[in-house]
This record gives sequence, structure tokens and C-alpha cells, in this order.
Amino acid sequence: MALVDTHVHLQNPAYAGDLEAILERASQAGIHACLVPGSTLPDSRAAVALAERFSAGPCTIYAAVGIHPTDVDAHLAAALPELRDLAQHPRVVAIGEIGLDYYWPQQPNRTWPCADPPLQRRALEQQLTLAAEVRLPIIIHDRDAHTDIFAMLEDWTQGDATREGTLHAYAAGPAQLQQALDLGFYIGMDGPVTYHKATSLHEVARLVPLERLLIETDGPYLPPQPYRGQRNEPAYLSLVANRIAELRQLPPQTVAAASTHNAERLFGLSVFENP
Repeated sequence: MALVDTHVHLQNPAYAGDLEAILERASQAGIHACLVPGSTLPDSRAAVALAERFSAGPCTIYAAVGIHPTDVDAHLAAALPELRDLAQHPRVVAIGEIGLDYYWPQQPNRTWPCADPPLQRRALEQQLTLAAEVRLPIIIHDRDAHTDIFAMLEDWTQGDATREGTLHAYAAGPAQLQQALDLGFYIGMDGPVTYHKATSLHEVARLVPLERLLIETDGPYLPPQPYRGQRNEPAYLSLVANRIAELRQLPPQTVAAASTHNAERLFGLSVFENP
């Protein structure tokens, strides 16, 4: 199977000691490319640097640039010009990871600063505007913020088919799946679909049209069932594809081919052989 990991944080310190080995294992597992999103301005710079460094095999890296909702602050406006410059890089194929996260601001025992929802919404508006300016798709983080996310994306798309993206680690459940599809968005699925009790995700995996499915690891987070509690990595992506195929009663190669084609289409990639 030929696959693309459409969301993996390879610039994370968890990978610092063995990144080349990780990419070699990914290649051996049939992963042709990885898309590395940014979560802060330095993180976005690091994603672009990785995309430059690994612009060819064994596993090609592409980058997205953006600021994660929990990491935005009042100084985002000052960072936007550099984000705009980074977005012009030929290895940058999306704006992300951007979005809304209403879970972490409510956690009383959190030991790190986290943007409140109003600031997150302002930051998302600014980065949606940037994505429209540079004509790139978006990678959306949505945690416990489904109503506001869908409302803002509906305003952003305004029926413009060129404004599109993916709902990374989709968590809105089957009830809101059609709303996401009506926006023209792709559905990113990760390791949790392999969890035995994740029945809502199982239903999403059965319902999402193959032409809207993307498969991702979100490494080093969200490892699939056999590796829960361990560091996730791109080589495990086939476990996600296999579980989705099982739930849909399809050959794994069919799911892999669809996901790879969708990644090529959404992000403008053209370097992969047709699986």
C-alpha cells in the first residue's frame, strides 16, 4: 500500500534522536510522504526546514504553517507577515494547524498558558484570511468547539469551492459529518479509530465517502491500538487504514488508494505513483 501521512509533528522533540530511522521505517511501511503542520511560529519554521531537508526519499516531507489555537496570543498580528512569507515556500502546501480548542481553557490544573476562546476565534479569523490570500487549503483543529468551527468555516467558504481543507482528527461524530461534507471538507482519521470503544469514530469511518477520507497519525500523539501509551510514528499509519477498511468491508488497498489520491488532490501533491 502507498500512503501519505497527512498530519504528523515530525519537528516534535520526541523525534529528535532518530528522525532518519523513523522516515526509513515509514518508507518501508509504504508511506510515500508526510505532511508536517506548524503549531507556533518557531514550529512552522521548523516544519519548513524539515521539508527542505527531506524533499526527496526515503519519505518525502511537506509542510504546513500556522499557529495552533491553544498557542495563539495577543501578538499574532505581528507574526502574520512571517507566516505569509513562509506560506510562499514551494514545500508549504497548507495553512495549519489552526482552529479552536475549548477543552484546554477549561482545565483548572493546566500548568501552561492557553488562549481563551475569544482570542482563539480572532486568531482563526486572521489565519483563514491568510489562507484565502495565499490560496492554500487549511488544516483545522477542532476540540469541543464544533458549533463555532462550522459557523466560521461556513462564513469562510461562502460557496467558494477553492476554499477547502481538512478537519484533522475529526471528532464531531456522525451527527455532524454531513455538515462537514457540505462545506467541502475532508475528514482526517487517526489512531483512535482503532480503539475498541470508539464506536462513534467507527460509524464515521463507515459513513465518510472514500473521496473525502484522509488518513493521518498525528504523531507523536494518538497511537493506534497496539501502541497505545507509546510514541506514535508514520510507520503505524497502515493500522489506521486497515481498521477503516475492516469497518467498511473493503480491501485495505482500496482505502489506501483513496486516501493517497485525496491527499494529492487537496494539497496539490503529484510526486506519488498511483497506488
